[in-house]
Amino acid sequence: MSKRPHTPHESDSASKRARPAGPKPFNPIKVATPEAAAAVDANPPLKQLVKALGDVVKKPDQGDCVVYWMRMHDLRISDNRAFSNACEQARRDKIPVIVLFVFSPQDWIAHDRGARKIDFTLRNLVILKKTLADMDIPLHTVTYVPRKRIPEKVLNLLNDLGCKRVYANIEYEVDELRRDIELCKLALPRGVQVNLSHNKAIVEPGVIFAPSTGKPYAVYSPYKKQWLKLVNDKLDHYLKEVADPTANDPSVRESEVFGPLFETDIPTSIPGFELDDADKPKMAEVWPAGESAAREILLRFLNTKARTSQLGAVNPLTDGSEDTEKHNRVIKYGGDRDRADKDTTSRLSPYFSSGVISVREVFGTTMKLFDLKKIDVNPNAGVGTWFSEIIWRDFYTDVLASFPRVSMGRPFQEKFSEVVWENHQSPEERKTGVPIVDAAMRCVQEMGWVHNRPRMIVAMYLTKHLMIDWRVGERYFMENLIDGDLASNNGGWQWSASTGVDPCPYFRIFNPHSQSTKTDPSGDFIRNWVPELSKVRGPDLHTPSTSIVDKLRYPRPIIDHKEARERAMRRYKNPGST
Repeated sequence: MSKRPHTPHESDSASKRARPAGPKPFNPIKVATPEAAAAVDANPPLKQLVKALGDVVKKPDQGDCVVYWMRMHDLRISDNRAFSNACEQARRDKIPVIVLFVFSPQDWIAHDRGARKIDFTLRNLVILKKTLADMDIPLHTVTYVPRKRIPEKVLNLLNDLGCKRVYANIEYEVDELRRDIELCKLALPRGVQVNLSHNKAIVEPGVIFAPSTGKPYAVYSPYKKQWLKLVNDKLDHYLKEVADPTANDPSVRESEVFGPLFETDIPTSIPGFELDDADKPKMAEVWPAGESAAREILLRFLNTKARTSQLGAVNPLTDGSEDTEKHNRVIKYGGDRDRADKDTTSRLSPYFSSGVISVREVFGTTMKLFDLKKIDVNPNAGVGTWFSEIIWRDFYTDVLASFPRVSMGRPFQEKFSEVVWENHQSPEERKTGVPIVDAAMRCVQEMGWVHNRPRMIVAMYLTKHLMIDWRVGERYFMENLIDGDLASNNGGWQWSASTGVDPCPYFRIFNPHSQSTKTDPSGDFIRNWVPELSKVRGPDLHTPSTSIVDKLRYPRPIIDHKEARERAMRRYKNPGST
């Protein structure tokens, strides 16, 4: 959802953002009032949507086609529930299936989605359009503004196509849920049946509750425990991939209505979300698009050794990988996952967040490779530790749907809403004088991604050392990361700021220097991203002396750790004080 304007004590820079040119600038509400957030929490839009789906048209006319409305989180053909269901319906009715994708720049602005994320979406759509065309299925794209009229405009298009059934996968952000509620409402008198599926998570939001209270979990450990029991008891149900889509009859190309849809171009960019000439080819190289690339990246993680040469802005599928059964990255993940000085992680996050690969497929492929009969999250095993990390995605999606306040710019822990934030530096400067923090921020800027442990170090440093509003950091990551996902990104920033669900205690404040030695023991990560320190070795790299930084023209730390800790403790203990 869009977020309301910042309260007076919040960082002014959090509300500043370049907007696409237009006759009427779109300035969405960024931070909700406490009352508005409480009201939405009391009646979550997901519950309203489920109710609305119970009132849709039961027996629509057959129509001339079935439409699958592809969305930002479903950029794949395989194991796609809504698409599979749409194809099956079209096969039964002996009519074609049409794929629709709606570009909604106002939604992207409201969610702080950046040009890299949009470019990744467009590159995947290009591949999808060709693959679908080979199945005689057109992918038709449209741009709709303003966003509030999207349900009406989509239904008008369905009418033009003679469509009486539309299929889509559910998006769990507040605005998107409200859009689909309106879609159901407007579709009813038109005789159009709306069919929506859960597809993003293995266990859809709203299924797991605390037995003692009947309420959704706000703590990960008990959520994970129930998740494991539920899924392992019904593995075939939760991990079974859906049927592959079926092709249209080639005669669809001869239709006066459907034939021209094959000619719809996928734009190379969207106004207001263009990459510059240097960044565009770099993103294409570092983050190759398509389901085939995603599967190959997964297989590399499951079968090959980590390489220091892969820690930078390089293609994850470059030659030189070495297969190994006993020392591959997933086997070593339990012990190496916090290391940022080589490619110890899967690098699948952009593909998860855009739905280029199915999480069910990822679990299934991994379990088959290691002959696992159930999902085990043994922390002493690399595969188990990785599975546990993926389950966090389901948890944060459940939180987003169950406690929609978090997508309205409000802290989950409302008691910290009055914490006083500073406005003395924005994240863009990347010159804190703390090597691991600067390295991580430069990595984000250069490759649109950074290892999870440095993300946490950055988030905690900005929120607790510099006392920068967590919403500023959240927005900066969303605008620059290619894997930006509202649920996970918000969850991570609010965890670090101690304002969210299952947060670290406010008095837990990472010492960035000791964290640096743990995440970058070799120093290769820092030396790669902070060339000013490329010749420094040993402990001095993590905590360089004044003489070293002055000589190398690297900035001194902008704040002392002890001083920063004392200030943060004071402000969190007494929100509103300085």
